[in-house]
Amino acid sequence: MKIGFIGKTAFVTGAGHGIGQRIALDLAAAGAHVFASDLDPVELELTARAAEASNSGVIEARPMDLTDPAVVRATIAGLGTSVDILIHSAGGVCGQIGRPIEQITPEDWQAILAVNLTGAFLVAQALVPGMKMAGGGRILFISSGAGLGVSLTGIQAYASAKAGEIGLTRQLAHELGPHGITVNSVAPGFIRSNAASERQWQSYGEEGQQQMLARIAMRRIGRVEDITDAALFLVSDHASWITGQTLSVDGGR
Repeated sequence: MKIGFIGKTAFVTGAGHGIGQRIALDLAAAGAHVFASDLDPVELELTARAAEASNSGVIEARPMDLTDPAVVRATIAGLGTSVDILIHSAGGVCGQIGRPIEQITPEDWQAILAVNLTGAFLVAQALVPGMKMAGGGRILFISSGAGLGVSLTGIQAYASAKAGEIGLTRQLAHELGPHGITVNSVAPGFIRSNAASERQWQSYGEEGQQQMLARIAMRRIGRVEDITDAALFLVSDHASWITGQTLSVDGGR
């Protein structure tokens, strides 16, 4: 099975680092014209330059605050082309740590929901009309095992937002299926993919790290490419009859 995206246009959020960056680079290397989006324009430019330096396809940087509906609409309108593939990888815990519920402010709660769940909705909403006109498309949300069980972060908003992404996946799959658009999600297990996850890993200490590994069937922490390989399959032509699904990529828990 050879997965390629020649002639396809993709929009990837959270492409400044970690999983989103790797997805953008892999899509470009497989032939897609990639619009890479992130809040941080510096990190985003590094992603574009990495593709250029390795002669691995075309990535155009599109800095964007995906929590602002007007900014999202303007950014998508400014692409000047329809998009075949949307991968929403932006998200995270917004610098927060696990605390008792009575200590959580409404602002704390909303910040995490905005980037993880509302952002997924806004970007999909902006791109779907073009997909409908084209007669099909692929939408993929990078959710989390936290949306299927209990979050290791202990952050209530993060678990809720990721569960919401999975619900949005199912709902949009049924709404958009008649238009030839598939909607799926990948739920990663623990991946040391960015500064936040690295801090979380180190906070467990050696004993806690070994306990985590013992609960994983494969006895190892996931790699970024474990997630990107699954993502690229689900947005490829080989997955044209897979929709409304959430694929756990977690080493077996």
